[in-house]
Amino acid sequence: MVDHVAFPYRSSFHLSLLHVIAESGAWEKYGLDVEYDRYISSSEAHRAVPAGDVEFVGGNHVSTYGHRARGDSWVYLGQTVNYVDHQLVVRPDSGITGIAGLRGKKVGTRGSHPELNNWLYLKQRGLDVDRDDLELLNQLQYTKNAMDPTRKGDPEGLSMPSLWELVRRGEFDAVLLPPPGGQLAAAAGLKIIDIEPMPMIWHTTISSSLGFVEKHPDLVQRMLKAIMEGIHFFKTRPEETIDIIERRYTKEGKLTREQAAETYRIIGPPLEPKLVPSMAAIANVYQEALRQDKDAQKVNPLELWDMHHIRQIDDSGFIAQLYGNIPTGH
Repeated sequence: MVDHVAFPYRSSFHLSLLHVIAESGAWEKYGLDVEYDRYISSSEAHRAVPAGDVEFVGGNHVSTYGHRARGDSWVYLGQTVNYVDHQLVVRPDSGITGIAGLRGKKVGTRGSHPELNNWLYLKQRGLDVDRDDLELLNQLQYTKNAMDPTRKGDPEGLSMPSLWELVRRGEFDAVLLPPPGGQLAAAAGLKIIDIEPMPMIWHTTISSSLGFVEKHPDLVQRMLKAIMEGIHFFKTRPEETIDIIERRYTKEGKLTREQAAETYRIIGPPLEPKLVPSMAAIANVYQEALRQDKDAQKVNPLELWDMHHIRQIDDSGFIAQLYGNIPTGH
């Protein structure tokens, strides 16, 4: 018997991992037919998860804390990535060599969580938007005549100009991009600067509702095991994984083999074999939740995390058997 599972993503960035899990055969191994290659908005996820219209969601990292304070039953079951690894994209003639050079500049972003990530990252490095140290401009508001990203034909706003394209045009001085944005920007002649990562609940988080989790513990465990096996495939079979990324990860444009390999280099190391969130990542995302929604202060950030399933899987020796003598750290 195969269970159909809806697991929509909150950002197409998640597909860099989800395509690999799918093609590794991990879903099928655990009797799952997973519908993962479709977008869901934050507001729709908050409606669909408790209603049972979808079993799992791969995100909603920030809004959940305020919703929890208002009675929501959202629960996080595991975390694939515990830090955001951006690259700074600028024009070659900008004179910018690092984060400090962004003082007084226009920095572009797109989306709610990415904007909050940029706000916190810059603030932790001495550049506070609230003190007007720089301008942080969200493309969804900045591009006045852009296609409405909420419309059904383009819910992710993928038809809008890429952020790096707006840097090339001179509308933004800089942007911070996860892969493959940096690789595509470099191919277009822009300057790419490696910067230190920031602890963050990011990429694919396995989320559901408490009611569903309590009713379907076996399905939850199979889902988590499949993701763990997919991560193992990603980390230990690089050439096959790069092939999948090059062939399937195309939402932002077709990647060359070299770009796919660079995307793998950035994404692979932080993938968490045991799906355990880090305290630093939770602490940072909670700061963003407080900025977004004052009700979040009524919630202990750990209230949303139910890690007993991944603990049971780990205690069973499942992960140790997967990796053998290979260290699971990074």
